[in-house]
Amino acid sequence: MRVTGTVRRAWVLVAALAVVPVAASACGGSEPEVRPTTLVTTTKPEPVPLTLEVARREYRAFLANDDVARAAGDERLALTWVSDGESALTAAEYRRAAFDGDPVKRYDYGTPKLYVPKLEPDVYPQWFVASVPRQERGDSKSRRTVLMAFILRAPGERWTLSLRTVLTPKAKEPKVVVDAYGYAEPMNTADTSVLIRPREVPGIQATVASEGPDSVAARVMKSGPLTTGYYATARKERRRARAKGLTRTTVITATPYPIFQLRTENGGGLVLYSLFRNTVTGVEDEEDETAKPPIPPEAEHLLDGTVEGDEVHVFETLQFAAFDPARPKEGRGGGNGDRGRTPARPKAEVIAEAGGVHSADTPEEKKTPN
Repeated sequence: MRVTGTVRRAWVLVAALAVVPVAASACGGSEPEVRPTTLVTTTKPEPVPLTLEVARREYRAFLANDDVARAAGDERLALTWVSDGESALTAAEYRRAAFDGDPVKRYDYGTPKLYVPKLEPDVYPQWFVASVPRQERGDSKSRRTVLMAFILRAPGERWTLSLRTVLTPKAKEPKVVVDAYGYAEPMNTADTSVLIRPREVPGIQATVASEGPDSVAARVMKSGPLTTGYYATARKERRRARAKGLTRTTVITATPYPIFQLRTENGGGLVLYSLFRNTVTGVEDEEDETAKPPIPPEAEHLLDGTVEGDEVHVFETLQFAAFDPARPKEGRGGGNGDRGRTPARPKAEVIAEAGGVHSADTPEEKKTPN
């Protein structure tokens, strides 16, 4: 092949350019600069099995950090250790203390009973329940049993307190079934061996609280301050409001928060859950533009003291525990001397309550278009 002068000069130029970096390096007396490629890798956290020791560690960690936050009045720190309904209630508690100029309440705890279900390590959320005597610091008369549900939603995240409720003074805490190794027996939310499927317990209580003792739901849940008592209280508040030229509407609904359920002795269940209660107080005479409903004392710390429109909306998160008895066997008669009689049907009972107002607003009146 005949090589022209032009082609020959191109080859020489390419060869010269290839030698330049080596020559420059030799003149400088140092190695050529190397820029390695940075590889960003992430490792997925491995699931940690929930054991009794893990539950004890996380329970103690919560108490220690919660007390540090309360001692310092540090709402931000407190909120990193709670979730679900406890988040809104914790924020409201700190704001109430700041509004009143009081320190946040601190507590002393006794020896806990930890109910740790045996769960698959790769199934989330993981959870456990603690039952513990608690009292306000310096007030021995305030000693009550508190039920606390802790949750872990994914590997590598922090355990948080999802729900906290207080056993009513006359209630007896049901005995949770624990195996030879100390683990509690969890229940499925759709378990049909109990009178009310656990996932339906919140709705049953909300129905009784809204409709009263004549409700069909009252056939499976006992009357009391936390069921038919809510209904009676709402009726009294409506009558009082009407006497003052006001309207008042209360609605109790389920929440999106988790439900925790544990097997108890004799086939029953202990169910922990939350409900929302929303109340609207308005002016009966809507034509009177100067009339304003009063701000409820329990919501003063959440509002600026003025009512923009003609309604005050108050939102509560309430947290409960209920005993759900075993479903009776159909067609079984009574014992000796009771032949032919149908034994009294058992009913679920709400045994613990806590919570309160977490937000409020006074929406502006909607203008009717001309």
